[in-house]
Amino acid sequence: MTAPSRRGFLKLAGLALAPVPALAACQGGGVLNPGPLTSTAKLPEPFTLPLPKPTPARPVRTTAAGDHYAMTLKTAEARILPGYTTEIWGYDGTFPGPFLEARSGTPLIVTQTNRLPVPVATHLHGGITPPTEDGFPTDLLHPTGHATMAGHQGGHGMPAMHDPYAHIAEGRRDYRFPMRQRAATLWYHDHRMDFTGAQVWKGLAGMCVVRDAQEGALPLPDGDRELPLLICDRAFDADGRFIYPSTDPTLTRPGMDEAIAGGALGDVVLVNGVPWPYTEVAAARYRLRLINGSNARRYELRLDGPGEGGFVQIGGDGGLLPAPVRHQTLRVSPGERFDVVVDFGQYAVGSTVTLVNTAASGGPGQVMRFHVTRKASDDSAVPARLSDLPKLTPSGAHRRLVFSRNGSRWRINGRPFDPDTPLLRPRFGDTERWSILSVERHPFHLHGAFFQVLGRGAAGPGRYDVGWKDTVELSPGTEVHLAVRFDAYRGRYLAHCHNLEHEDMAMMATLQIT
Repeated sequence: MTAPSRRGFLKLAGLALAPVPALAACQGGGVLNPGPLTSTAKLPEPFTLPLPKPTPARPVRTTAAGDHYAMTLKTAEARILPGYTTEIWGYDGTFPGPFLEARSGTPLIVTQTNRLPVPVATHLHGGITPPTEDGFPTDLLHPTGHATMAGHQGGHGMPAMHDPYAHIAEGRRDYRFPMRQRAATLWYHDHRMDFTGAQVWKGLAGMCVVRDAQEGALPLPDGDRELPLLICDRAFDADGRFIYPSTDPTLTRPGMDEAIAGGALGDVVLVNGVPWPYTEVAAARYRLRLINGSNARRYELRLDGPGEGGFVQIGGDGGLLPAPVRHQTLRVSPGERFDVVVDFGQYAVGSTVTLVNTAASGGPGQVMRFHVTRKASDDSAVPARLSDLPKLTPSGAHRRLVFSRNGSRWRINGRPFDPDTPLLRPRFGDTERWSILSVERHPFHLHGAFFQVLGRGAAGPGRYDVGWKDTVELSPGTEVHLAVRFDAYRGRYLAHCHNLEHEDMAMMATLQIT
């Protein structure tokens, strides 16, 4: 397949080339988003609340079919801010949801019961799953006693639609995740069409770590020195409730206030559900599994403490890198994961080290704090060689995608999302070259496969593009070139913007793997 030129493709998509300085960013300060939502609740002083350390959920049983878990999706009252209760929607009524620890090659069977007032669709982000288990946004699990129609009322200027291929369940369903994939940091979240942003904001997200023998043989920090960290932002009203300006608070009819059309940004940063927490660490190496679970906020994370500090990246979205990469700053877009080692042994006992976000100021500029409280022996290490990754060399089709906006409507290749009409039909087993251009800033996320970044514009991959990826940041006015191969399952998947408000406003494309 011969792809049209960049200029020609922009014309086909109904776009005009604009000089990069004239392009609006789509986070804070962009033309569609005047800034973060402002909390009116009394907020705690940063770094005064302890960090919760996730404990792996126990399977209800283990059989030849795999590890079985049960989750009930329900409303609950959570104490997120001191002195307030906040209604959440949670997997098992918790925020974040249960921490899942999976073994590569051992399937997870997760039985979900929906006791919320609305439908849900759970996506295991980073999971290589059959299309029926992937959380396609129209594959809904309805509450018991509610109609199981596959239609949607439409919103954001879109007509109502009916998806004849939707897999609909009522009350309860099993998600079967094969886990035929390497060790990696994943997460799961709601993916309901038109309402993903609002329902994730209410609490429908959780963490999942996949382990395998190859990674387990490495002398990396583990046990109490491994910290999964789900980072997200929220805003709270005077009663301690989440602020999310949907046009219909019942989340029955789609729509959101113009204030968050560019992406919902809160002024409170939560880590594992706690605002600006602290944790005590020994003067030793720690492994931090960083997940950006925010709707729209991107982070530029840096360690602020005595000395140079810094991160040693050992993994990303799709697991271990070939070799460690050192960073002073981590740029993390919504949906991305960074697996890093921090050596707190370089700091004196009694030191404090603050994880800050240099992409923001005030509350959103602070994330969490580490207190180095004691000396400790440390037999961990970061090997110079971590894993062997095959290099993908495209030999199949060359496809172009343009992420754009027409007024207040977000589009891919000039088209809104259509669940039953594929925009792309990749061939199973082929390694394709995808060139993705964005006229604003978007995190691109692919379901059903990992990819490798070949380059940005005429240059090579960026410093954060190493290894297997499923999410990558698109910078304004620059093409990102990817090597993509679907070789696990045939069927229907998605490519979309992982700014959840953009996703809800139809910035998704259906893929049919043939």
